[in-house]
Amino acid sequence: MNASTDNLKLPQGLAIRPAVASDKPFLQSLYHSTRNDLQYINADGEFISELIDQQFQAQKAGYGNMFPNACYFIIEKQQQAIGRITLDFTNEIIHIIDIAFIPEAQGKGYGKGAIQALQVAAGKTCAPLLLSVYANNWTAKNLYLKLGFQIEQSIPPYERMIWYPTIKEMSA
Repeated sequence: MNASTDNLKLPQGLAIRPAVASDKPFLQSLYHSTRNDLQYINADGEFISELIDQQFQAQKAGYGNMFPNACYFIIEKQQQAIGRITLDFTNEIIHIIDIAFIPEAQGKGYGKGAIQALQVAAGKTCAPLLLSVYANNWTAKNLYLKLGFQIEQSIPPYERMIWYPTIKEMSA
């Protein structure tokens, strides 16, 4: 599987496209919305916002170092950015590095639909999907388990999960 999204069929009117430089404000805002843990620090709002911005830059640099061939995508609903997904296509494995949605788009099945679309594409290329999830993120972990992922390794605070396509999925 290559980085093209032309054949990736997302459900519920969702679309996926490569991220571009003009997406930076959306990506920063999305990252802020995912860092509820830092919102509870006993400090003023400006300090917390700056800290989250620093964490955003650190994440970006970390992904760049760990996954130099990563591809960054924006998930849209009716041409409005609602999420992002970061993928790495190496060693005959599709690594889901990160997936996140704005709060208004959470709990609507969009993440499930995106993962299922990746499973279909991965099945056609006979490639497993790999991801890591916080061990205490029960919502995400339960979703991945329902979608057929298995816990491959536990490296606290994360669990590494993998999904292998079935023979039926590989021949579809």
